[in-house]
Amino acid sequence: MFRALIYLLPLALTIYAFIDCLNTPEDEAKHLPKIAWVFIILLFWIVGPLVWLGAGKMRHAPAGGRTPSEWHRNHRHEWVAPDDNPDFLKALKEENKKDESLLEDWEADLRRREEELKRRESGAGPEESAPPAS
Repeated sequence: MFRALIYLLPLALTIYAFIDCLNTPEDEAKHLPKIAWVFIILLFWIVGPLVWLGAGKMRHAPAGGRTPSEWHRNHRHEWVAPDDNPDFLKALKEENKKDESLLEDWEADLRRREEELKRRESGAGPEESAPPAS
């Protein structure tokens, strides 16, 4: 069991450091380009991952809620959540106003149609009712 642990711990450390290096943005890799760090981690099995974890990466929280994915690196925004963005909230208010005006128009049309239907049912002839709006 101890012999297996001697091989599994460095392997796990190497895999962790390799994945960490690949997920790190290029501007956060210190001292060397990221590709050089990948070769160091893979060629120097125990020392490479330790050096990467100790000196190869800036260890601070990234600003602006960055994540290591490529899409997020190329599409950085100032706002983390939509409800923090005043432009987004303004757009929501404008959309709500449009929806409310559309709803009011529908309600007015429905009232008009209901009144027309009541007039027809009460016995008023088609010539007495108002012509339908186009």
